[in-house]
Amino acid sequence: MKIISWNTNGLRATAKQGFFAPLFQEQAPDILCLQETKAEPAQLPENVREIPGYFSYFSHPKTKKGYSGVAIYTKEKPQEVFYGLGVEELDNEGRLIGMKFKKFTLINCYFPNGGQGPDRLKYKLEFYEAFLKFILKLRKAGENVIFCGDINTAHEAIDLARPKENEENTGFLPIERAWLDKVVKNNFVDVWRNLNPNKKDVYTYWDQKTRARDRNVGWRIDYFFVDAKILNKIKDTGVLGDYYGSDHCPIWLEISN
Repeated sequence: MKIISWNTNGLRATAKQGFFAPLFQEQAPDILCLQETKAEPAQLPENVREIPGYFSYFSHPKTKKGYSGVAIYTKEKPQEVFYGLGVEELDNEGRLIGMKFKKFTLINCYFPNGGQGPDRLKYKLEFYEAFLKFILKLRKAGENVIFCGDINTAHEAIDLARPKENEENTGFLPIERAWLDKVVKNNFVDVWRNLNPNKKDVYTYWDQKTRARDRNVGWRIDYFFVDAKILNKIKDTGVLGDYYGSDHCPIWLEISN
């Protein structure tokens, strides 16, 4: 089973520019998780909202249009679909869709950006803590958790091109990185780094304003994490660094059936 995760930075724009349909044609994912869709289902063309052979699910902000949002397209119908963390003040931006399948629970999440002032950093850290509690609760209930998405933080210096210059910037703050340390200590595994422990210069996000992608001055802030107890089910993972259509590139995970 192949799962792809991608921050589209606007699904309508991605589709209009011709980068949406080819992802299905070229990669043939069993599940596609999208973040930062910036659209309600009614705002999407039918050929984006409904893909032949897939069930589709969407979440969007309750108050702010054209912002945040996530979507999942899946060939296999899930046993259950859930939205949000169950924390009202953290669930109003349409950031999370989860699905329960027979052998694992998949969570697609667009984690908050900590920029634009201390209030947003506070919100991001609150979201982080609530998310970890949520997945630990799922694990305690016996579920095998896989989560993916734009986490909006580079974990280690190897995960961004210019770590020294960004030590005081959101996305690489010690307090943000400490949360990822906590995730790892709770036996969730960053699959790509686990299989590529020393590989450098592999990123998933590049600033568009400075044309950073041309120079590969990027950040690895998009992840697949899996519960360590199902790590042996992972066959491979990768980064589609040459796929365009957003300031992020897609990442993929292959898990045995």
